[in-house]
Amino acid sequence: AERHSGVAQSEPGLYQAWPPGERSLACLTLADLSLSTESWVGDEAGRVIDVIRDSLLLFAEALSAAGDSFGLYGFSSIRRQEVRFQVLKDFAERYDDSTRGRILAIRPGYYTRMGAAIRQSSRILLQQPAARRLLLIISDGKPNDLDHYEGRHGIEDTRQAILEARRDGLLPFCLTVDREAGDYLPHLFGHRGYVVVQQAQMLPSVLTRLYAHLTA
Repeated sequence: AERHSGVAQSEPGLYQAWPPGERSLACLTLADLSLSTESWVGDEAGRVIDVIRDSLLLFAEALSAAGDSFGLYGFSSIRRQEVRFQVLKDFAERYDDSTRGRILAIRPGYYTRMGAAIRQSSRILLQQPAARRLLLIISDGKPNDLDHYEGRHGIEDTRQAILEARRDGLLPFCLTVDREAGDYLPHLFGHRGYVVVQQAQMLPSVLTRLYAHLTA
């Protein structure tokens, strides 16, 4: 425009290039922080909550080094009136010592209203500007709460939340240390939508390998 108007060019021509191989990906990790995670999984491994804490720390370090966009959240509940959705790292935040401190401070509490937590996670994930959006859920048992959410109601509500997430283009996947998960997780996530970790202490390494597989 400056050349055509007769004005001398003030700067050289510019161009923009996208580096090859850059991927458009966002991952939200949702951790079950219910009271059942206080149970022990072995003298050396410690409690389930300790394994979840180690998994989140290792996973966050890996994703931060890879440069992928990610958020970390936890949940528990006391009936439908109080679903606790804990922000450990929001997508807009850097992964730093403050985030590490939040992860180290997580504690078990109350129950597992999973459907509500998945819906809130889906809303957050849909706001991320990425072509692929992965929702990873870490759990140690089936959905439950003090009211009618115990039993079939909790299972069906969670399944509906997962179906809604898939209709919105999200990819939900569950990792669990519950050895009885085969009784209900196929109904919730489908036969290819979950992994049962037989040895809870292996959860950190399984989580990172699974992420590499899902995002290859």
